[in-house]
Amino acid sequence: MNLAAGVEGSNSTLNIIIFLVFVAITLVIVFRASRNTKTASDYYAAGRAFTGPQNGIAISGDYLSAASFLGIAGAIAINGYDGFLYSIGFLVAWLVALLLVAELLRNTGKFTMGDVLAFRMKQTPVRAAAAISTLAVSFFYLLAQMAGAGGLVNLLLGISGEAGQDLVIAVVGVIMIVYVLIGGMKGTTWVQIIKAALLIVGAFAMTLWVLGKYGFNLSDLFQAAVDKGGKSGAALLDPGKQYGKTGTTKLDFLSLGIALVLGTAGLPHVLMRFYTVPTARDARRSVVWAIVLIGVFYLFTLVLGYGAGAIVGPDKIAKAPGTTNSAAPLLALELGGPVLLGFISAVAFATILAVVAGLTITASASFAHDVYANVLKKGQVSTGGEVRVARITALVIGALAIAGGILAKSQNVAFLVALAFAVAASANLPTILYSLFWKRFNTQGALWSIYGGLVVTIVLIVFSPAVSGKPVDPKTGKSTSMIQGVDFHWFPLDNPGLVSIPAAFLLGWLGTILSKERNAKKYAEMEVRALTGAGAEKAVTH
Repeated sequence: MNLAAGVEGSNSTLNIIIFLVFVAITLVIVFRASRNTKTASDYYAAGRAFTGPQNGIAISGDYLSAASFLGIAGAIAINGYDGFLYSIGFLVAWLVALLLVAELLRNTGKFTMGDVLAFRMKQTPVRAAAAISTLAVSFFYLLAQMAGAGGLVNLLLGISGEAGQDLVIAVVGVIMIVYVLIGGMKGTTWVQIIKAALLIVGAFAMTLWVLGKYGFNLSDLFQAAVDKGGKSGAALLDPGKQYGKTGTTKLDFLSLGIALVLGTAGLPHVLMRFYTVPTARDARRSVVWAIVLIGVFYLFTLVLGYGAGAIVGPDKIAKAPGTTNSAAPLLALELGGPVLLGFISAVAFATILAVVAGLTITASASFAHDVYANVLKKGQVSTGGEVRVARITALVIGALAIAGGILAKSQNVAFLVALAFAVAASANLPTILYSLFWKRFNTQGALWSIYGGLVVTIVLIVFSPAVSGKPVDPKTGKSTSMIQGVDFHWFPLDNPGLVSIPAAFLLGWLGTILSKERNAKKYAEMEVRALTGAGAEKAVTH
């Protein structure tokens, strides 16, 4: 299963060379950035030295994963309107982050989500719960990215065989660990800025190229995609091609949409980026920049998706290695030959490296800052000791991610991404919103919301069709469920967001009203800090 072998005209050697050049340039930048990484603030929050625009570009680099580039373009090429709804959901999610979370979180916390929760609640249990939730979301997201790396190697670089895939997953993991260990948040941020620039420039160039072929007329492009689609071509322009067949698929789409829209504001690696800027105003500006860049990119995916449908054709995409994920690379090959495909290969790998580096530093920071420094050591730990533990944690997480990626490389990893978003929306977001906006919210409510949301989400995912029970596709001879040949599902939806998110809000409310704990004074102090930023630079311990 490799694109180089399956598609005439691609040049895997050129693709690998371009990728190695990118890695070499970014490693030099990471080494330069590491010169100023001395304190915990430097390692976790880049010394709060990035401007709003810089951080906005980095956030877009952190958020636009390989799924955004390869997956959405392919979904639009095959399913048209329904595929583009993914872009809409991912973009709208940022309005929740901007309006409800970004500025208040930046003012209230210091490095992690645990800082926000511990401000007005019992520190030890709440920090431990926040760290467990952060590690769960980060690990599943990380596992999906690492597992996807093996598939991308097959798809873009022409490296075939089990050993080849395993080796490249390990190489991606090692490079990512180097970025995090040496550069900390500052080095990781610069990698994300470069990757975002490459991704947006590459998508922009391909968009202009596609539009140029059709006289910069979107109607002509859509018509060409319809004509190339054959009997089902007309359905590309109407809703319902993928999600309108039955009542269950409509509920599936609603559930997935809710998880994506609400999950973004609870993703720990996105939340942590708000601490890398000096003021709340910069946090706000960075989210505005991210919304603009991400919005423009998702408009590009509309043209790239329909362009792949019109120029490559759905039949060729469906038969290619990686099926829908191959739409953008196949389009690049048709437009610019091996050179453009090589550039797209480098961008796709840069995307994976940047995202996994961001996830790793977030998970390691949460463990070192919340669990080690504030739970185990009760705040009595040197800055150097905390950073050292964070680096050791990054090594462990990186090793687990490599092992997990190798084990899961042949599995359907879409459910892992859905799980990460669903956990973030269920366990993290309700707790954050309650903490920021509900005076009566207390420690028991936070623990019920975090642990309850986590347990409900994972249980519903395990017993969903995403894991077992989907019928065998006659074209491929395989089920799209993760585990083949068994059926133990009883929950009907692929994504549990429709049930787990309201359940987490309900558990948070119930846990609060059943507890006698009151902390109105701390809430008043937190509200002042959240709205004004007063005291935001002080350590959040008590």
